[in-house]
Amino acid sequence: MKKRNTLIRLLAHVFNTPWHVRRHFSRAALHHIEQAITASEKTHDGEIRFVVEGDLHPLAILRGVSPRDRAIDLFSQLRIWDTEQNNGVLIYLLMADHDVEILADRGINRHLGKHGWEDICHAMQDRFRQGQFEEGVVYAITEIGKSLQQYYPATPDDKNELPNKPIVL
Repeated sequence: MKKRNTLIRLLAHVFNTPWHVRRHFSRAALHHIEQAITASEKTHDGEIRFVVEGDLHPLAILRGVSPRDRAIDLFSQLRIWDTEQNNGVLIYLLMADHDVEILADRGINRHLGKHGWEDICHAMQDRFRQGQFEEGVVYAITEIGKSLQQYYPATPDDKNELPNKPIVL
């Protein structure tokens, strides 16, 4: 059964083209997402990053790299863990797997925990199923921002530690 699932997943990734990402995340949509991150970060001292990836390399699929594994890798590569207050959050969407992962640094994660992030992921996925990709991401940014605002309210000396621009891979 596992080989079949790997084969189906491999095919989904091979046939997922950059067009699939652009279809759901136009330049305008990415700009709106960036604006939502910027607006959110004015209300708290946390950092939010959004990354959307169409597919993984076939070798990654054959090695069994999960969307969560990839999100952890990106969390590290993008240095989201390296914020002063350990309150960076990554929203990662892997289009070929129809998967959303939210990873948070230990500072904010201790307050929300796994279930808080899962609730946001499920709400995003509900919007995605309705074809509302931009709205789903903006919803997540808003909800994450509310939590960050509660535990890390904005201070006058806050600096933007991570870029707000979405990343498309």
